[in-house]
Amino acid sequence: MNPLTVTLIQADLCWQDPVANRELIHDSIRSVGTPGHLIVLPEMFTTGFTMDATTVAETMAGETVQWLQRMAADLGAVITGSLVIRDGERYFNRLLWVPPDGSVGHYDKRHLFRMANEQDHYAAGQKREVFRLGEWRICPLICYDLRFPVWSRGVDEFELLLYVANWPAARRSAWTTLLPARAVENLCYVAGVNRVGTDGNGRDYAGDSGAWDHLGRPVAQAGDQECVISAELDGDALLRYRQKFPAQLDADTFELRV
Repeated sequence: MNPLTVTLIQADLCWQDPVANRELIHDSIRSVGTPGHLIVLPEMFTTGFTMDATTVAETMAGETVQWLQRMAADLGAVITGSLVIRDGERYFNRLLWVPPDGSVGHYDKRHLFRMANEQDHYAAGQKREVFRLGEWRICPLICYDLRFPVWSRGVDEFELLLYVANWPAARRSAWTTLLPARAVENLCYVAGVNRVGTDGNGRDYAGDSGAWDHLGRPVAQAGDQECVISAELDGDALLRYRQKFPAQLDADTFELRV
């Protein structure tokens, strides 16, 4: 397998200001020159983690989707992150997967954060997605999904498990513990991107974005400030380890029900 370079954009998002956030992210990406094969943005990267869905929602034909398509084509990279999308009469916390060819895939957040009443404002996703980037199989999930290992479980279904988040600083120990745990139990790489700063509800975010290998060892880690970090993931090393330590052959079988 060819190596995969993942670029994580850890941003201090502007509250409910898509124009400002698109400019911020554009400048962050441009600051690193060649950003790699996959660029990962935080959860609700155009607004911050807001429950004001009816005010901030865009459509799949909206400006941010078009902007992602232009950026992906210009950079020759896949760009992914979530935003508020209105689809028919429902609103979703929807992760978009945008490759350079202009196509748009998506994953809707399954586990809605009830401590913020997210389930009262958004519809829950019903299907997990695995996207291809070259030889790599990548499963993107959103924030609170990280706490649910069954939804995150894949027995030789992906090489990279990806989380985009607005994960508050008050619970940063859970973030930094669960990300490497998901890597170890799934024998895969895990990457997570979080925001920093303070949102419009006064919640503080500590970042801690990073990538971990199949042994739970850090490949790249950010601190608590705005930054852009890249991680090169060695697919051959992962496959060799799976052959040497094939725990996936003893994994329990189960069926996901939603």
